[in-house]
Amino acid sequence: MTRDALIAAHGWRSDAVELVPVVASGDKILDRALAEVGGKALWTRELDVWLAEGKIDASVHSMKDVETIRPSEFVVAAMLPRADVRDRLVGADSIDALPQAARIGTSSPRRTAQLLRLRPDLKPVLLRGNVGTRLGKIEAGEADATMLAAAGLDRLGMHDTGVAIADSVMLPAPSQGAVGIEVLAENAHVRALVSAINHDHTHRCVEAERELLAELGADCRSPVAALATIKPDGAMYLRAELLAMDGSQSVADEGIIGEGITPTTLARRLLDAAPPTVRALFAG
Repeated sequence: MTRDALIAAHGWRSDAVELVPVVASGDKILDRALAEVGGKALWTRELDVWLAEGKIDASVHSMKDVETIRPSEFVVAAMLPRADVRDRLVGADSIDALPQAARIGTSSPRRTAQLLRLRPDLKPVLLRGNVGTRLGKIEAGEADATMLAAAGLDRLGMHDTGVAIADSVMLPAPSQGAVGIEVLAENAHVRALVSAINHDHTHRCVEAERELLAELGADCRSPVAALATIKPDGAMYLRAELLAMDGSQSVADEGIIGEGITPTTLARRLLDAAPPTVRALFAG
């Protein structure tokens, strides 16, 4: 997608952009939750090294998996238009239709907390790996159902896989559905080339969500959901919620950014209103 966007923006030949596959640690370690083995850095570590050493000119990231605080030598020069932000349930027609005490395969604290809030009887089980791996584990009976990002399924051409859950039911993870392209901050030439494919609305919304995360002190252990959208009049509307690990408690807030509200102030309001058990999961 990034290659095609660059070629279209600059009128380059079809072979002008070389794709360099890099297998991240996050795709190698599948038997433990991310929080136990290094967090979101597992998705960026190898790419960062290659980018710093000049082996590649740009890194393509799922922004949901990028640490909130990044090394200053890198900068996200562009984001592609955001895809479907919703989660999809695979294994049942709805959350209500899941059998009593159904096993839900997920490694996401947010999804776990949101599902348990809706259905305290559900039994989360660790399920990691790429889409094919996770679906294979469901078919093998390791879990009864799982939640996957609609954006990832759609990008794989799996548009009919799973049932989309409205964001009013399960607010997505910050940055879900967004692809970012990171370059060396000091490489002005590459930065300008990549900036030509930036989707401004997506970039603004994702940056707002990441600013909220930074103020919360959230990491991959923190059950947090957030979604910024641009209204028809150009105003940004930001919704967010924090949850206890078991979904038994939560706090939510929202507002128009710019009307005396910033992502930072919204984060502070959430922390101030959160029960102690929820606040303890954040470092803000």
